[in-house]
Amino acid sequence: MSSRFKVLQFNMQYGQIWDDAYPDHAPIKLEATLEEIRSHDADIVMLREVEQTLPGGVQANPPPHYTRLREELKGYDSYFSYPRPDPRELPFGIGLAIFSKTPLREHVCMNLPSPPVEFDFFGVKKTPTDRLLIGATTTIAGHPVRLFNTHLLAFFMLNSSSEVHLNQRKLVEEQLRKSSDVPTLLTGDFNVSKHQSLIQQFADAGYQTVQSTEGTWRRRPYVLDHIFYNQWLRPDGYEVKPTPASDHHTLAAEFEFTR
Repeated sequence: MSSRFKVLQFNMQYGQIWDDAYPDHAPIKLEATLEEIRSHDADIVMLREVEQTLPGGVQANPPPHYTRLREELKGYDSYFSYPRPDPRELPFGIGLAIFSKTPLREHVCMNLPSPPVEFDFFGVKKTPTDRLLIGATTTIAGHPVRLFNTHLLAFFMLNSSSEVHLNQRKLVEEQLRKSSDVPTLLTGDFNVSKHQSLIQQFADAGYQTVQSTEGTWRRRPYVLDHIFYNQWLRPDGYEVKPTPASDHHTLAAEFEFTR
């Protein structure tokens, strides 16, 4: 097996396609999600907002989108998790998944508590639900590779900042530090509008991002999505690709082992 491998990370917005005129009312077309994923032929696929929250925070089981993705993406092992059930969930995207052409083991699912920051949602006072970090280990070309995937709270949409409420970022950082002795990748929608503080925080833990200049979100020119890697890995090219399959762009990168 080649020691070179490709990683795709994608906030798929539960299959809701992008419509410039009516983005919040565009239809769900999981076929577009599948077409986008297949076009990259990645060895590792990290997905966020796999499912759409149902009224009252109900979580459909089995998760319908993940179930179809798993059936359609032949040749991949996979792992999925919802966050902790919470009736306060708003009707947006929910659930994380990892797909890998090599078998996954040592699955991890960690709750990331959100602070009780009040915000207005169509005239109703709300507080945010908790977020999630999932992980697994695979083996590529004889090397163990630790994989993490996360989706943090968008404090900038609550008139606050993750620089003020650092707990979720610190919990992720702790997991990175624990994995510093093996090749490790962290992908995610970190929802940090001023991303330099995030990049510096994870750099202090020994991790770099593949890119920090191209925006990854259609709604605002923010670099929300990242692929972080440690010293055991070396990126060899990346691509930020706008796609009509979501309000997020895809971010893909190729990696080689440094030793």
